[in-house]
Amino acid sequence: MPLQVGCAARPGKARENKTGAWRVFRPVVEREVCTKCGMCALVCPEGCVEETEDETYVVDLDYCKGCGICAEVCPKKAIRMEREEK
Repeated sequence: MPLQVGCAARPGKARENKTGAWRVFRPVVEREVCTKCGMCALVCPEGCVEETEDETYVVDLDYCKGCGICAEVCPKKAIRMEREEK
């Protein structure tokens, strides 16, 4: 069976529950370094990186699980993962 592209769960499932509470690391965007390429929003498996009206990107920490994929794909390394302080 070939690998299926897309989510294993119904779309919007994570949006029903705020899942960011158990995160260990959180992404921090350095706005001065960001080139606004949008790669972070494109690869976020939870869809919690969104473009704002001024074309910058913000992470909705209510839903971010801290996987770090956004930081890995950022070509300018404008996103760093910091340990969550609770």
